[in-house]
Amino acid sequence: MLKKLLVIGFVCAAVYTRAEEGKKIASKVQKVIVFLNGAQVTRTATVNIVPGKSTLVFDNISPGIDPQSIQVHAGGDFTILSVNNELNYLNAASRVKDIDKLRDAQKVIGDKLTTARNDLSVQQEEEAMLLKNQQVKGDNANLDVVKLKEALDFQTLRLSAIRKKETIINADIAVMNEQYQDYDSQISELNRGDAKVTGNIVVTISSKMALQSDFTLNYLVHNASWYPTYDIRAKNVNSPLDITYKANVSQHSGEDWDNIKLTLSTGNPSTSGSKPELTPYFLNFYNSGYNNYQADKITAVTGTVTDRQDGTPIPGVTIRVNGTSIGTSTNSNGMYSISVPNGNSTLSYSFIGYETQQLTANSSVLNVSMQASSKELGEVVVTTGYGVRKPSRSMGYSMSTISNKDLNQAAITGPMVNQVENQTNVEFNIADPYTIPSDGKQITVQINDLNIAASYEYAVAPKLSTDVFLSAKLIGWNKYNFLPGEANLFFEGTFIGKSLMNANSTNDTLNISLGADKNIVVTRTLQKEFTQKQIIGSDKKDTRDWIIEVKNRKNQPINLQVEDQIPVSQNSAIEVQAQQLSGASLDAGTGKVNWNIMLKPQENKKLELNYQVKYPKAQPVIIE
Repeated sequence: MLKKLLVIGFVCAAVYTRAEEGKKIASKVQKVIVFLNGAQVTRTATVNIVPGKSTLVFDNISPGIDPQSIQVHAGGDFTILSVNNELNYLNAASRVKDIDKLRDAQKVIGDKLTTARNDLSVQQEEEAMLLKNQQVKGDNANLDVVKLKEALDFQTLRLSAIRKKETIINADIAVMNEQYQDYDSQISELNRGDAKVTGNIVVTISSKMALQSDFTLNYLVHNASWYPTYDIRAKNVNSPLDITYKANVSQHSGEDWDNIKLTLSTGNPSTSGSKPELTPYFLNFYNSGYNNYQADKITAVTGTVTDRQDGTPIPGVTIRVNGTSIGTSTNSNGMYSISVPNGNSTLSYSFIGYETQQLTANSSVLNVSMQASSKELGEVVVTTGYGVRKPSRSMGYSMSTISNKDLNQAAITGPMVNQVENQTNVEFNIADPYTIPSDGKQITVQINDLNIAASYEYAVAPKLSTDVFLSAKLIGWNKYNFLPGEANLFFEGTFIGKSLMNANSTNDTLNISLGADKNIVVTRTLQKEFTQKQIIGSDKKDTRDWIIEVKNRKNQPINLQVEDQIPVSQNSAIEVQAQQLSGASLDAGTGKVNWNIMLKPQENKKLELNYQVKYPKAQPVIIE
């Protein structure tokens, strides 16, 4: 009888003795679903099962598993009794034993070195004594030639023997010094090497017969994530908008994902799955004064991330806006720039081997120094190189060239993606396999390449800034499943800066800012000859006359929205009257004045904004 069994295990033990008792099973990562935070890993293995009770140890698995997420599927006429998760320190213990053996061997060399140096010292002392006693008679004695010759012969013979032995000893010392340094190098290499702690999933089964079964293991790891970025290109205001939708994927779970089927999910298992409950909202008198202060909103943050100990820049640091899908990473010089959706957002800085930092985006410049992780080196796996997608032979895609200008990301293009809309999330199933090492470095995966019809509009508020900004309006954008993220903007073949894709909008039309266009010139000038102050009785009248001049220096016509304003009175004693608006529409509640004008190539127009303010002359009013 064939039975499908599913067991969820959640017992975690930080021991390695049980792994030695069970049968070790090699499994392979087949599929990974990467969430905005976290990832679900699927492994498979074929196991030969023996009759009776046995223990299967699926080893070399991430040590950062969420124990309660483990699921084991298997088919066959047997029973799964238990599923446990444990940490495996055997690799680290083996490394310690190897280091101890090297140090014992190094001590033997060190003892020989000490003996050789002592022997050399004795020879050098004897040589010094012979050289000091070259005079065989006193100054007043007669010279005995025979005795002198005997003394010289003896001295020559002994010095020759001593220096020959010194040469041999020095040669031996040089060899032993080299051997001693070799042991130092080997010990240092072992200390720096891959001594990571791995995880085991231990499955206890009971079977009445010998059989073969396919096992599937699913579990959640937390040290993985992805965030979206976009490349938005507009050839001109008469062409569709090209949007390249990309995912930046990274992981340092402790296991490499080699040639796996990759799925990107907009879900986030780290957030609560329960609906928040309202609590009573009580009101009472509050004695403190009303504070109407509102801090300036920060829209972008730039800075440099460095090592706290030596001040060197850290490339590849992931910066995320908490609670959103917005993210970026530092370039080869440790520099970054990120857009924030609102003031006082919290930024998270993370990189393998360093403590994660949380900072409030209360300044447009945030330089960060990161502290090396307090974990031992053996608990952190650092490898080199970028993940490489292994393209399908039938597709014939080639890898892109990687340079430092790519902000430490391996740019990969051309995958086919199947989008699946689930009840609570969207999944992007990538057709071609990927390899994503556990080094924390980002792999850029292309989700979609879209050519979308858009309407373009220029807008300027010259009272605030004379820069004219271009925006593209997309209708029906929800079907593309965009997430909030940063966008690199290209217009007329030129990179013009970065913007934020505000995919949280509830509008049917998505406005995408494409930056400022310097080929449209706007000036706003106060006409002094038309500015008047009149005092009539107890009232004073002030008149303001502004001329807004716009010029289109482009080679194609444009649609330009010009916004300005007139004052709005909040006191019945103050009256505001619009006298000349050059055909603009006026919102009386806000005082906003809006012109919608068409400009031909090289055409310029003048707009007049003239208004009068009447107020009691005894009460001063500040007017622009």
